[in-house]
Amino acid sequence: MPAPKEIKRISEVIWEIPETYKKGMRVPARIYATKQLLDAMDEGVFEQVTNVACLPGIQKYALCMPDGHWGYGFPIGGVAAFDFENGVISPGGIGFDINCGMRLVRTNLTLEEVKPKLKELVDLLFQTVPTGVGATGFVKLSNSQFDEVMVKGARWCVEHGYGWKEDLERIEEHGAIKGADPSKVSKKARERGIDQLGTLGSGNHYLEIQVVDRIFDQNVANAFGIEQEGQIVVMIHCGSRGFGHQIATDYLKVFLDAMRKYGIPLLDKELACAPIDSPEGRDYYSAMLCAANMAFANRQVILHRVREAFEKIFKKSAEDLGMHLVYDVAHNIAKAEEYEIDGKIKKVLVHRKGSTRSFGPGHSELAEIYRDVGQPVIIGGSMETGSYLLVGTKRAMEETFGSTCHGSGRTMSRHKAKKEINYNQLVKQMEERGIYVRAASKSGLVEEAGVAYKNISDVVEAVDRAGISRKVAALRPIGNIKG
Repeated sequence: MPAPKEIKRISEVIWEIPETYKKGMRVPARIYATKQLLDAMDEGVFEQVTNVACLPGIQKYALCMPDGHWGYGFPIGGVAAFDFENGVISPGGIGFDINCGMRLVRTNLTLEEVKPKLKELVDLLFQTVPTGVGATGFVKLSNSQFDEVMVKGARWCVEHGYGWKEDLERIEEHGAIKGADPSKVSKKARERGIDQLGTLGSGNHYLEIQVVDRIFDQNVANAFGIEQEGQIVVMIHCGSRGFGHQIATDYLKVFLDAMRKYGIPLLDKELACAPIDSPEGRDYYSAMLCAANMAFANRQVILHRVREAFEKIFKKSAEDLGMHLVYDVAHNIAKAEEYEIDGKIKKVLVHRKGSTRSFGPGHSELAEIYRDVGQPVIIGGSMETGSYLLVGTKRAMEETFGSTCHGSGRTMSRHKAKKEINYNQLVKQMEERGIYVRAASKSGLVEEAGVAYKNISDVVEAVDRAGISRKVAALRPIGNIKG
């Protein structure tokens, strides 16, 4: 779909739609993409990102990353920051799967050591980590324990033996965002979430054994524990499951009424919102953080199970296998952060919907081990095309509210993929390419075929050229577990 004729090229990979494009726009919209990626974007991206530019209290620009595609409310790949005094919070700018995110684990193992045991390892992981719609986990929680998980996040898991203390400093916000309030979560959301800790879920979520295919920056890679090509790593992609989905559903209804109450123009009901500093806005923020912290805990329990599986297959402790967490980062979230705007440091609520935090060197939020180089940024590709490890930059802090892309970005609908892609042929093709896959359902696998997504390397090249994150290593899948 061609971009709007009003769009202006700001640089090689930055495009701007002016405020005059649509009535009600308060700021311009900016899209980060090469010309090729821009031309391939669907019409919904331009419609949605300019709708976001109309929301009250938005600062500087409504942004969309190169993996952008049509979403619910915001485009997937959307970023926007709102002033705390007169800005809004919107579930459509966060997503239904609150704190869907990525976790990367390094190992001392090499491809040669893992290849002979790959099928045995993947089969064991498939048994150990529940997948698919409605999957339930092995951690059984009481209601009061679930309250603790909502507040403490990954820290609850470590305190109960599901992880190492060092894991916490290698997680965004140390695995627990302050401000969560379980009293703001509905009974139905609790019921959907209480038995889902340690589960992968369905859709585009996965657990993947990967090999380091190429290192672009050896110094930064070393700081992240990535020492050589051929090294084995593990990537986890999942979120808050039905818990987060229910919280978003509950508050979207509340926010439609709130918009009328506060006189906020309704451009799109999917952008239902409320003032950040209103009872409705504060309640949603507190509930949303409960889901975000549950997601950190979910990935923590999965990591614990992954370490157990590797220990069983390789007959060594996870410590001896060097299974250190590289990082865990959210890509569906809204968080209070500070940036320089118009020459002053300002606290804003940054919405990232299919976008990853990309903090540069020196940021106080980063653990000391990463403070000199910048934050690890984990970009998950499709199960066929590989993934990337990037590093955050100072430019991201200046231009994109510390944000970058999150993945490859869908180009084919799930419905179309199911119609056009043959399951047996896909599995055969993946095995021919050295990828062993286990899936909870045939339809779930074909929906996530590589042809349904943009080329991940094109997306990463765009953010690298823009300077909002830099390439550190390319990762190639060899074993995949799908929901």
